[in-house]
Amino acid sequence: MSKLHLVFGGRVRDPRTLDFDDLSTINVIGIFPDYKTAEEAWRAAAQRTVDDAEMKYVVVHLHRLLEPDLLAPPPEAESL
Repeated sequence: MSKLHLVFGGRVRDPRTLDFDDLSTINVIGIFPDYKTAEEAWRAAAQRTVDDAEMKYVVVHLHRLLEPDLLAPPPEAESL
């Protein structure tokens, strides 16, 4: 599976959180095939709203949500 990344953002109630003010106004930038292109899209979107402290854009690692077992540590070997 590709390492998909989602970039989205919107107005937050508190800039220290991800508590979005109005979910109906979330701005979805797109889904990207790798972190590098997702980060470039995130930077461009964040830069457009740099003067508005209540606007926040994030990169979500979709591959981690879709295949969480890939992140799980391997089961410990049983001692004999």
